[in-house]
Amino acid sequence: MSEEINEISEEPEEVSEESEAKEVKKDITNLTDEEIDEIADSAIDTLQDILKHFDVGEVVIDEYEGDEGELILDITGDDLAVLIGRHGKTLESLQFLVSAITMRKIGFRYPVVVDVEGYKSRQRQKLESIARNAAKKASTTHRSVKLRPMTPYERRIVHIALREDSRVETASEGEGSARHVVVIPL
Repeated sequence: MSEEINEISEEPEEVSEESEAKEVKKDITNLTDEEIDEIADSAIDTLQDILKHFDVGEVVIDEYEGDEGELILDITGDDLAVLIGRHGKTLESLQFLVSAITMRKIGFRYPVVVDVEGYKSRQRQKLESIARNAAKKASTTHRSVKLRPMTPYERRIVHIALREDSRVETASEGEGSARHVVVIPL
């Protein structure tokens, strides 16, 4: 396990071209229930191995499928703030590790989301609200609205929240930690 963690040196926000080239392309929409169960078991085993290094006591990991077909692992227990970290940074890193190790074990990329007591669910609701407000403002003022810099996961939520909104379109701009979404009126 620690060997696998040491081999991963990428930042959570970026994946190198080299690792993308090694990634096997697989149609994840046609996986059998057994294959999805194997992926979930692998991701849960990885997460449990990592959690052994945190002093969080007994935890329960619930698994379920998200709106976009991703595997969501929601950790519940006592005093799990250490897993979230400041502004969710520890949780982002935890998700990156679990996703990267799971991908390596199963041989292809499958979307895995790690959550702690619904933290990401609450954050998603906030981001969707911000997105809707920005769309309303953009369409009312006929001016683009630039949102704060966000992680790739947060930007994806905004793009998904507004993809069916006929008043606006979205685009990501900027580089690195300054990358943000712009809501553009149509």
